[in-house]
Amino acid sequence: MLTANPELNLVPNSPHRFYLKLSFMRSASLMERSASVARVMAFLSVAAGLRAVALADGPNSPPATTSPSATQASSSDDLLATPAPADKAAPAAGDDLLDATPPPSTAPTAEKAEASTELETTTNEEAIKAHKKLFLEKRFPSATTCGVCHPTQFRQWSVSSHAYAQLSPVFNAMQATIVKETSGTNGDFCIRCHTQVGMQLKEAVLMSNLDRDPASREGITCIVCHRVKNDYGKVSGRTSIVEGDVFQPVFGPTGNKNLKLVLAHADDYKVVTKPGEPGRGIHADVVKFDILTKPAFCGMCHDVNLLNGFRLEEAFSQFKNGAADKRGESCQDCHMGLIPGKASGFAFGPAANVGGKTTPARALTNHMFAGPDYSIVHPGIFPHNAVAQQMASLREWLQFDFKVGWGTDAFEKHIPSGYAFPDRWKSIDDRYDARAIIDAQFALLGAIKQQRYQILRRGYQLGDFVVLKNDARHLNFKVQVVNGTDGHGVPTGFDAERMSFLQITVRDATGAVVFRSGDRDPNGDVRDLHSAYVINNELPLDTQLFALQSKFITTNLRGGEREQLIAVNYSVDPLPYIRPNTSPGILVAQPTGARKQAKVLPPGSSRWAVYDVPAQNLTGQAPYTVNIRFIAQMVPVNLLQEICVTGLDYGLNPREVADRIVKGGHVLWDRTLVIPQDTDHPISLAPTEEEIMAPPPPGEVTEPAPAPPPKLTSLSRPDVVAPQKL
Repeated sequence: MLTANPELNLVPNSPHRFYLKLSFMRSASLMERSASVARVMAFLSVAAGLRAVALADGPNSPPATTSPSATQASSSDDLLATPAPADKAAPAAGDDLLDATPPPSTAPTAEKAEASTELETTTNEEAIKAHKKLFLEKRFPSATTCGVCHPTQFRQWSVSSHAYAQLSPVFNAMQATIVKETSGTNGDFCIRCHTQVGMQLKEAVLMSNLDRDPASREGITCIVCHRVKNDYGKVSGRTSIVEGDVFQPVFGPTGNKNLKLVLAHADDYKVVTKPGEPGRGIHADVVKFDILTKPAFCGMCHDVNLLNGFRLEEAFSQFKNGAADKRGESCQDCHMGLIPGKASGFAFGPAANVGGKTTPARALTNHMFAGPDYSIVHPGIFPHNAVAQQMASLREWLQFDFKVGWGTDAFEKHIPSGYAFPDRWKSIDDRYDARAIIDAQFALLGAIKQQRYQILRRGYQLGDFVVLKNDARHLNFKVQVVNGTDGHGVPTGFDAERMSFLQITVRDATGAVVFRSGDRDPNGDVRDLHSAYVINNELPLDTQLFALQSKFITTNLRGGEREQLIAVNYSVDPLPYIRPNTSPGILVAQPTGARKQAKVLPPGSSRWAVYDVPAQNLTGQAPYTVNIRFIAQMVPVNLLQEICVTGLDYGLNPREVADRIVKGGHVLWDRTLVIPQDTDHPISLAPTEEEIMAPPPPGEVTEPAPAPPPKLTSLSRPDVVAPQKL
């Protein structure tokens, strides 16, 4: 279980600002001496028949291997870090996964006897854990096991939203907070979708991912879809995985035609279907399961309804009521095809590569499942990588400081005397090997980023720009925002936490800013009711903000309603808990405890954002220009203020998580135009297909740094913007 030690570091005179830093109590080390543990790991590698999966997905790619040094094990679980070389710039504060604690010194000779006893105990504990892992593999095979014969599918899945589902520190903190706020009665409602393997293993609802079973950390892993044998319907993720080792049947869309061919030439493919036989173990059968190709299969998880009638997610329901379903298109057509977000057919090729020998070609689905989420964790942890997993543990990867250049010539050739590395990374060969893995990880993250931009651009589009009034005393205009798909709403899924908004900046002929909306406060939030700076009255409320984030409206248990970031009722009761409604919700046409104020764009629809530049801001320096940006971000920063009290995994603190969330946001559209005097003719901002499919903008920063807070100053200066009053 995560244990946290909150340290409140609040900026003076700003009691509501979000500058909360969370420190974690480190767990005791389980791997204190590398040599003995290396022997244990070597034995287990042989016993389990572990095979690495090549990063490349070509048909003749051999299984990847690691250097002998890659089998070394850590001597410490602590998240150690080291100072950067004197000639290197130190990472920015709050932007490093590592803390500043130096590695521990070597134990004195007088303590060797005690250390020997500790080593023996630690080695035994590791052996027990390793045997447990082998036992669990017989119940729930890992994706890395499947990836041996399905490298293309593994590579795509490894960087997908499905693969990130359980690793997300934001999700884990949120579900932990909900469990806490409901006194535990929420149970596994949230996490059962994110790690169905973990819940079937009876793992704790609250624990660090560093301590979960590897298959549990994989989130929506291979067997979550391909070991389900029943059509459960809309059960909010309450499905059951068929247990069994790798030899047990799997469930697929086409049946076992190709598998029969492989088994008929088992000697050529060097495969076996029974344990104990020499060769590559594979599943003995593929049961045709038609529902895998139907939207209803996605609906098992992608409509989420609480027991009290609260509809948390409605992607499947939106789809069933949209035009795409009526045309006979499926979720799989748009989300697993050649073009993200568009029914465009499927790739064609071998479904398996067994020992370098491929199976006959057939239609192939894309398992990347690009969506609005993006990784904010160490690249040694995500994407899932079999080579990385064999080389080091998750805790050891957290120690690898890729930001200062470990494993690059620029760093390694200029290491100052006395520079200390964690024990696992003392070998320069290991650091170079690790850097090669990190570079491959970034390449894969780049591939999913491109698909993510494509699918978000497909959904969020601009329409027309219309001038309503433009004279000496008035400047009014409107911008059309369009849902470019008729498959479901945008945003969809957990739309109450999806941040998607217009950022508008109007300048006069001299370049002075006369109007802003959709700009961010210093935390990275827009100036809505949940901005800490708005709450603290340090910035004005953005009354003209256009955002598509739905809002949770909860009914307090003692009367009244309030808008909240998490749909848990505030109460004066000492033990709040989730309870079924005492009266039928149909009587009031809504859940009585909590509801959503939906702001999503329905399938194929549009909405106008109307802007009125205050007359006192107009300088008379025409013509005016407007910059229109549409930005999509996976969650707002203010959500962290609500959820960080239960702790963040991987030793992260809220400030660095917030910075990574903002940095990972997407500027989908960026248009600048001169505002015309003509009010009769709209200007089209609609994107072309080439713009939708274009690569992401270069660089990682999504927008300029937030402007300093506006102040009440004389309007005689044209470059001063008067703040909007609350």
